[in-house]
Amino acid sequence: MAGPTTETVFNIFRSMDSGPAAPSSAATAQAWLDHHSHSLGFFIDGKFVHLAERRSLSVVDSKGGQVCGVLCAEEADVSHCAASAVSGFKSWSLLSCYQRAKVLLRLVGVLGLHAQCLSELAQLCVTACSPPSLIRLLQFYSSWAQLRDTLLSGWTPLGVVAVVTSDVSSVYSLMLKVLPALAMGNAVIVVPGRSVAPPALLMAQLFSGAGLPAGVLNVLTGSDVTLGVKVAQNPNICYVTYSGSKPDGLALVQASAGMGVPVSVSPCIGATCPFIIFESADINSAVDEVIEAAFKKKSEVHWVLCVQESVCENVVDRLKLRLAGLKCVSLQSEADRSLVDTAVQEAQQQGATLIQSCSAPPSGPLYPPTVLCGAAPASPCVVSPAPGPLLPLMTFRCHKEAVAVGDHSPHGLATSIWTEDLTLALETAKNLSVGSVWVNSHSVVDPCLPVCAHKDGGSCTDGGQEGLYQFLRPSVSSPPIRSSAVPLDYSKFGTEVSPAVIPDPASSPPSYLQFVGGKACKSVSGCSVAVQSPGGGGVLGLCPEGGRKDVRNAVEAALKVQPGWQKKTPSARALSLHALAKGVEAKRQDLATSLHTQTGVSMDEAEKEVELSITRLALWAAYCDKVQGGSLPMPKSGSALSFPEALGVVGVVLPDESPLLSMVTLLGAAIASGNAVVMVPSQKHPLPTIAFIQVNGQLLSRAGQGQGQGRGRVGAGAGQGQGRGRVGAGQGQGRAGAG
Repeated sequence: MAGPTTETVFNIFRSMDSGPAAPSSAATAQAWLDHHSHSLGFFIDGKFVHLAERRSLSVVDSKGGQVCGVLCAEEADVSHCAASAVSGFKSWSLLSCYQRAKVLLRLVGVLGLHAQCLSELAQLCVTACSPPSLIRLLQFYSSWAQLRDTLLSGWTPLGVVAVVTSDVSSVYSLMLKVLPALAMGNAVIVVPGRSVAPPALLMAQLFSGAGLPAGVLNVLTGSDVTLGVKVAQNPNICYVTYSGSKPDGLALVQASAGMGVPVSVSPCIGATCPFIIFESADINSAVDEVIEAAFKKKSEVHWVLCVQESVCENVVDRLKLRLAGLKCVSLQSEADRSLVDTAVQEAQQQGATLIQSCSAPPSGPLYPPTVLCGAAPASPCVVSPAPGPLLPLMTFRCHKEAVAVGDHSPHGLATSIWTEDLTLALETAKNLSVGSVWVNSHSVVDPCLPVCAHKDGGSCTDGGQEGLYQFLRPSVSSPPIRSSAVPLDYSKFGTEVSPAVIPDPASSPPSYLQFVGGKACKSVSGCSVAVQSPGGGGVLGLCPEGGRKDVRNAVEAALKVQPGWQKKTPSARALSLHALAKGVEAKRQDLATSLHTQTGVSMDEAEKEVELSITRLALWAAYCDKVQGGSLPMPKSGSALSFPEALGVVGVVLPDESPLLSMVTLLGAAIASGNAVVMVPSQKHPLPTIAFIQVNGQLLSRAGQGQGQGRGRVGAGAGQGQGRGRVGAGQGQGRAGAG
């Protein structure tokens, strides 16, 4: 007869140990790989394409063993794939919304049938994948496919979209871009990272088997992000969206600059997210969740634990209890182990102490879960974390210090707040400069929640209705004009010498000033650029030639006033925009003459552009108080709130076409939503913008917008007025179950 166990209910709740895990198996995934001889080709035109002459790369598991091989695409493969996608787009876009929705709904059943194979394959390739989350994605976007023409009338699909990811992306991050693109009627070319390539190829096969027309979804594999650049260079590509690490995203943007194809970036990999525990929190739940987030789940982000000083000792004691018995975590390679060792040593030299579940092995790609207590905010383990199971712990004293510590990260992706005080939770969430705030929860993801980031966190929004517009264009607009890429030396960017102007004593063209910080001023260089008449017969005026110092001055002025402008009520911003419209209307004839003189258009056309500009400013004034946040339908317990926010300081180089209308369109959109503006007028036609500034200089000064109007390498510009959506989610623990 077995003796009594020493475990008690009290000990179980104190240790919060998990039950035994079911044994893992990869038999289904291995059978799929065996069927393909462990060598995966491209997926083009609804079928696998195997080319023996292509170079092959190995996909390895967590222990370094080979899982399968994937091919490296070349220029001919990109052209073949793009042609197939164009054909697929024609057939896919001609289907009705109901027919597209029916195909996506059919995928729900297919994915549920093969969920085990997908999960096992992702586990073999050391990438995160949750079939239930993917099924929820399919359900959400199949509904939007049905409602596109009803709720998004006036919008049309872009065409062929390229979705590029880095090696460390998850399957969910990939499909969060693929599925909305398909739901809106686009064809998609997927360029996955190496580890996510086998699951992406399996998903493409499942999509084809569910009835997706051939060519609508294609997958090209390669060695690195340079394949994404080759795909972007194809003239059939209308849009490129990237998800992954920041270095690869920067390389893609730089390589595709000047080609006329829009590129959006979501650098969600490697971001640092604060986990803030206040003294009013349920400490047991908070500690258990931070252990789960930092050490037990494969995550694309790094967590930094921020604890209020009054409960720090209590939290540390419970961390020691929770860490006891945890096994070492597998790293990607020996190189990652070296980075982790270096980060730990530097943290200890700066005064941090270690809490570890066990001793670190002397070598090998394994490391125990480690908490670095007392880590300095400037420590490398906080600023640029190593790819390992490290959790820096910092302390704060009050609410304001918690916000300062939480905003220390340059990424601004998300924050998890733990407190039983709802007022404190909402106030902290409002003050943090991050895209998403979770209250008494963490890593709450759902396609109805917009995913975005502040600061260094990317240039697009995924999820929700807001994430659909990146895959659509207004029906009245035409696709962007493609051009060949122009090689650009970024080290010499902005240092070109302006063309020489021969002095003419017989003429004395007027000189203009920049407008920075609410007042007119000269450029730092003191130099000017001549503005030629349309026929090149004479000089219409001299504009200041801005430089890097002028850019810095304008941005600093805008940063200084933007928070105050954003805090103004929507009605106050609307009044300012109406005043701008009245100023333009009062000087209608002068602005029309400026347009006629500068651009060479007829007076009738110039007067029509001025009239459209007045109407556009009034339109943005009317929009000021019409875009509001609200409650989002959370499938889990708790509630989610969305708050539209300004981007901050925005800047755009204005086009040569319709210089006045384009300027007021972008300027009005930006300031209507609470942004500050740094604006660069048209290089060819800057005088209408200068005339507008002269007419409305006092109003812009009172509004607090920092702008510049210099030609050349800097000036003033308007940014797009799209707000950033913030979402807070909570699972209803205690009184703070909201966000």
